[in-house]
Amino acid sequence: MNPTTIQMIGAALFAIALIHTFSTKFFERLAHRRPEHAGLFHLLGEVEVVFGFWAMVLMLFMFAVHDKATATAYIDSRNFTEPMFVFAIMVIAGTRPILQLAMVCVRTVAAFVPLPRNMAHYFVVLSMVPILGSFITEPAAMTLAALVLRDRYFSQKPSTQFMYVTLGVLFVNISIGGTLTPFAAPPVLMVASTWNWDLLFMATQIGWKAAIAVLFNAFSAAVLFRKELAGLSDQSGQTDQPPVPVALVVVHLLFMVGVVAFAHHPAVFLSLFLFFLGVAHAYERHQDRLILREGLLVAFFLAGLVVLGGQQQWWLQPLLMKMNADAVYFGATLLTAVTDNAALTYLGSLVEGLSDEFKYALVTGAVTGGGLTIIANAPNPAGIAILRGHFEDGAVHPLGLLIAALPPTVIAILAFRLL
Repeated sequence: MNPTTIQMIGAALFAIALIHTFSTKFFERLAHRRPEHAGLFHLLGEVEVVFGFWAMVLMLFMFAVHDKATATAYIDSRNFTEPMFVFAIMVIAGTRPILQLAMVCVRTVAAFVPLPRNMAHYFVVLSMVPILGSFITEPAAMTLAALVLRDRYFSQKPSTQFMYVTLGVLFVNISIGGTLTPFAAPPVLMVASTWNWDLLFMATQIGWKAAIAVLFNAFSAAVLFRKELAGLSDQSGQTDQPPVPVALVVVHLLFMVGVVAFAHHPAVFLSLFLFFLGVAHAYERHQDRLILREGLLVAFFLAGLVVLGGQQQWWLQPLLMKMNADAVYFGATLLTAVTDNAALTYLGSLVEGLSDEFKYALVTGAVTGGGLTIIANAPNPAGIAILRGHFEDGAVHPLGLLIAALPPTVIAILAFRLL
């Protein structure tokens, strides 16, 4: 490896950004202790700002080391479709019509689950919604699940252990639950066309194993917190607002389907999104506050990850390619925790002549580790943005998330390696 100066700077800044993500709670506490600089510390404590901030520093280095043309050419070479898509789908999925429909669906399915009411509802949110992500995309599933959990459970101030375990299970289940189809999970999408992985392949080779792990993880969490769930109100999250007209729900669903269908064509799905904003404004009485701020912060986070991640190929790809099929599974699981899992599989798709075992190990390893950190999977920042306000100091501690996500990650490992 003969990295350039910018590549070494990019790797260093990436490492600093990782350390920063583990320090957001520290900045939030500084904001309370130093009110004269609270604004700056709150900014640095926003986990969604971290990678965007350090990506900006990288661009300043590019301007200094090279010139404007080099820096702008690098930015132009990056693909920002995913950040734009996550922003659009988050806002639409977070509207009252879609959320009310999701709540009705969850309650209907939960009524057939032979568990106490709150346990059944909790189990369905952590299992059915992540599996649904295989069809509506993982960011949409994350947004819906996080909003339902926020309104029904987190709003009642449950224990810290409950919140972290729930978040860990949600992140892992979303990451593996989108593997029933070749278009919903970013790490699968990166390789599906190159390796000719179609719907039948995903469902029969990977998806059914993931579904078993999702159901087991959700059931285990429900059993673990059965006493706490029994003590929570089963009416929380229900409001006195009149039901949204069916026609308006259908219109919102059509917008959502349109954005998902054209997920790889930003000019199309952003046009649909702008049209959606007009409809939402026209029927404000049937809307809650649109989560535009949260969506923009998540998009900023992902865009920063795209910019910084583009400078990591020089060390990441050789590291992966030195591994055999068995080693690459666990290597991908671990590396996913410190870099986006879609980036790992994309690097693998660039290499010719990989065995089927290596391809399977790389992709399943990447989705297995997708719940360990906020940067491991693209939808994770969306869940953090929606739920973090209920954690102490309004920040999710990365170490707490890592510890909580380890048990469901082990279950995913067993499912993919033994079934």
